[in-house]
Amino acid sequence: MAKKLTKRLLLTGIGSMIATILLCVFVFSGVIERHMQQELHLFANTIVAAYHQSPDHWRAEEYSDADVRVTLIQPDGTVLGDSELSGAFENHLNRPEVYSALRDGEGSAERKSYAMGVHSYYYAMRLNDGNVLRVSIDVSGQYTLFSSAMPALLIYCVLLVGICVLISFLLTRSFVRPIVKMGERLDEIDWEVPYPEMQPFVDSIVRDRTIRRQNENMRREFTANVSHELKTPLTSISGYAELIETGIAHPEDVQNFAQKIHKEANRLLRLVNDIIQLSKLDTAQDAKQPQMDFEMMDLKDVVLSCVDQLGVNAQRAYVTLVYEGENTVILGNRSAIEEMCVNLCDNAIRYNKPGGKVKVCCGIADGHPYLRVADNGIGIPPEQQERVFERFYRVDKSRSKESGGTGLGLAIVKHLAALHGAQIELHSQVGEGTDICVLFPAVKK
Repeated sequence: MAKKLTKRLLLTGIGSMIATILLCVFVFSGVIERHMQQELHLFANTIVAAYHQSPDHWRAEEYSDADVRVTLIQPDGTVLGDSELSGAFENHLNRPEVYSALRDGEGSAERKSYAMGVHSYYYAMRLNDGNVLRVSIDVSGQYTLFSSAMPALLIYCVLLVGICVLISFLLTRSFVRPIVKMGERLDEIDWEVPYPEMQPFVDSIVRDRTIRRQNENMRREFTANVSHELKTPLTSISGYAELIETGIAHPEDVQNFAQKIHKEANRLLRLVNDIIQLSKLDTAQDAKQPQMDFEMMDLKDVVLSCVDQLGVNAQRAYVTLVYEGENTVILGNRSAIEEMCVNLCDNAIRYNKPGGKVKVCCGIADGHPYLRVADNGIGIPPEQQERVFERFYRVDKSRSKESGGTGLGLAIVKHLAALHGAQIELHSQVGEGTDICVLFPAVKK
């Protein structure tokens, strides 16, 4: 960064210097041009005055020592005299300044003089007798001062480049040093921000660091919970199996122990499956795109299938499971929506009471399709309602373990809703029941 910044500052300085020099040359050239034109006009007026006083004795050669060249031309273009050249001259009628002077009274032009081999400015005036007096000045003579200043100008440019290099280095170091210090103390990066423009960048780093720490804490907590949840059924399975293996268990108890082993194994299998599912959902959410196929589907079909699938579980828990709703089209993944509905209904059955009721509804409210599962079970205390979607969090831990819950059902629902762009609303009162509604995005027609 420092090298790149130094290079850009140096290039900017050199570019500015070159632009300044070119501008000065341009302005200097304009000043010289205006000065030459004024000088030609004054000199021409002076010569014209002298010519009118004594036209018969006037000679162009009289001005041979002047910096200005004087030429007298007849109306037909014949050169009568020239202050710098002698001999035969070509016809000057086609010269622009001479033509303009004969037509308008005066004329000017700028061109390279082939006779003199220099670039010259010309000014011509028509005299009273019809002749044309032309004066010219060479550019090379006027640029002598500028040319003599070139060595000093080049030395100035070299010094200026050196100053640009030094200033670029000092500016870069003064700019980069606070940023380097910030990098050396990332844990305190938000304490002192050297430049206001860097505040959004610092805020982003702090926010990302906070999220990373939260995720790290969640991973540690998740690992600890997984270890604990896996250890409990494995300990039970190992204990019952050891009793059978060592012969301590009575023959009449073997079947009972086998049932408990089978129950704990099923619980362990459900736990492992839920952990795998959460891992897949985490991967899809981190990728910021659902790694599943979406299709237009009727939520009513999914809900009816869910009610039919969990009917036996509801009967065993002495809970009535009913459906109410209408045809509701959403854009989603069928298997994911089925799993969401099953988890919500299974959770409502587990945390209900004998003789309770679970109602599953689907429909459209304010243009948004919804899936609602309501029960009249034990309810959730207000201080715990924000945590029920956390992994392994249970409102009633003893009741969940007795019913075979893994504590991951609502966490999976939360992830599936996020992948579908849906929002979850929860309303619950202790002793009266819980109502969970999943609002899906409106379907574009």
